[in-house]
Amino acid sequence: MSEGVEWALHSCLNLSWVESGQAVRTATLAAFYELPSAYLNKQLQALARAGILSSTSGPRGGFRLARSPEAITLLDVVTAIEGPEEAFRCDQILRQGPGGDAETDYRQTCLISQGMRRADLAWRRELAAQTLADIKSAVERQFPAAPQNTRNRLAALRA
Repeated sequence: MSEGVEWALHSCLNLSWVESGQAVRTATLAAFYELPSAYLNKQLQALARAGILSSTSGPRGGFRLARSPEAITLLDVVTAIEGPEEAFRCDQILRQGPGGDAETDYRQTCLISQGMRRADLAWRRELAAQTLADIKSAVERQFPAAPQNTRNRLAALRA
């Protein structure tokens, strides 16, 4: 999984603490964690294409959450950044092995492929079961000052 997923998740969490309707520029979000702005912008654009963020151009432009944190799952963010493909790609190398058959679809019969697909499905189910609101709530319980600290730092970076 690329580092863009981590960046996207943290950016979404930070945006969840911004006053409703207020957009935050890419440069401000990037400066928050000292990330390269151009690369973070690619992640934010992917989130916007997926309907997770909305973007506004102009002097007061930037990104904001397009949906409530309750309506954004971790899987939504991962899929927006990484794409919908399974993590394991069966290249059907058994076709070239001893007794291999060019006509057999080894993605269906290979026990390794089946095991990896089950694991991928379990991973996706777990990500789909967790929302940004769940993470936000857990952070706020463990670090009660995080929302205000985030708003303060974003405001300082905008100045």
